[in-house]
This record gives sequence, structure tokens and C-alpha cells, in this order.
Amino acid sequence: MSYPIISEESFSYCEQGKGENIVLLHGLFGALSNFNDLIRNFSPHYRVLIPLLPLFEMEMDKTTITAMVDFVETFVQHKNLKKMHLIGNSLGGHVAQIYTLQHPEKVSTLTLTGSSGLFENSLGETYPRKSDYAFVKKKTEETFYDPAMATQELVDEVYEIVNNRDKVIRMVVMAKSALRHNLREELPNIQQPTCLIWGKNDNITPAFVGEEFHQRLPDSELHIIENCGHAPMMEKPREFNSILERFLKNEKA
Repeated sequence: MSYPIISEESFSYCEQGKGENIVLLHGLFGALSNFNDLIRNFSPHYRVLIPLLPLFEMEMDKTTITAMVDFVETFVQHKNLKKMHLIGNSLGGHVAQIYTLQHPEKVSTLTLTGSSGLFENSLGETYPRKSDYAFVKKKTEETFYDPAMATQELVDEVYEIVNNRDKVIRMVVMAKSALRHNLREELPNIQQPTCLIWGKNDNITPAFVGEEFHQRLPDSELHIIENCGHAPMMEKPREFNSILERFLKNEKA
């Protein structure tokens, strides 16, 4: 099932359900189809919002991790969100951490999965030639434990990005901004209950990164999912949703 994208002012986003707010921040490859299982599972009991981050639309000098945080706050104000359960995957997790540090009063809980902020491997030091679809497919497959998860739709999305000069430059600029904004020393200041959900076979933010997050975040729990790569909500949706559901219910109690 696909969910409609709403366009309002400068925002494009998905919104489903009613109740307490869940806001999900995606990574560099943020097709909403990546989160269908999460939306379907939680929208009967929560209001799920997924803003599309303008990773490739901002002016070059504004393509930074802090600019993404400012964009999220503008979206939060636009939707008049007072409190939310904030979820971040990959680069979106990095944005979620900084947002929580800057606006702690608006975040009830924080969930990070395959998040940057401490350490991450890039897609590679060099980008493939425009004709090298096989290389793009191989790199996309390495995001997952099961290479079959790299569908043609997903590979085509990545291929389009790495063959668009402006998008590639912005991706490199954003990656450098993220690397400069390491949060190792700031993490102990995050007081919100935090759920860490990691794939044991994550090649981009390996499981030891989740363990370090767990050590540095004062109120955190860590869950490692077997036979799973960088995107647990896609590759192991049942396990991911079960962990998140228990975490949110425990924080309600």
C-alpha cells in the first residue's frame, strides 16, 4: 500500500492516523515506501508524520546538517506539534539527535536506527561512472543483509541520484557536514528515553556504533537484530515494530 504525499507551502510529507505524534526522519535515500510497514503498524494508534527532508533542494551553502534541523523545526511549527516521539534513520538519526539537543521540550522519546552522529562508512570514496549500473546495484545491496532487499525501484533511485551532478555534490557536502558535527561529547546531554535499534550486519553504521550510543546516552536501551543491515524498519519490519511498540508503551505507563 502506498500513502499519499501532502504538499503544503514548502513542505511535502506523509501523515496518517490520530493520537500521539510520531515523527520519522529519513536518511539520504528516503522513499516513503521504505516506511510502509511502520506507517501501517502505528497509524491505527498514533499520528505518524514523515516530512521529506530537502536534502537536494537547498542552496549549496545551506546544505548542512544544522539546516536540516532548522527545516524540521519549521515543519514542527507548521504542524503545531507540541510533543512527539522522534525517530531517525541513518542521516535522519543525526538530525534527530541535534533537534533533541536544541528542542528538548518537544521530544518525548527518541528512537535511533542505523544512525550517524558518531561514526559511519560512506557509500565509497568515489562515485561510479554514469554507465556503471552494476556498481550502484552492488553498493545498494551492501546496505542490507539480504541483497534481494535492493529492489530495482531502490537501485534506480540511487542510480538517478549518483548520475545527477547537483545531487552528488550536495550529498558529498552533506556527508562532510555530518562528519564535522560529531556528537560524541554532546550525547550525555540527551535526557529523553532513547530506543536504539540496530542491524547486527550493518556495514554503514556497524553494531559497535549502536553500542557506543548506548554507553553515552544516559537513558537508553539497545536492541540488535540478527541477519539485518542498515535499515531494520525495511529489512526486519516485524522485529523493528515489535521493539518500538514495546518501548512506546513502556514510556506511556
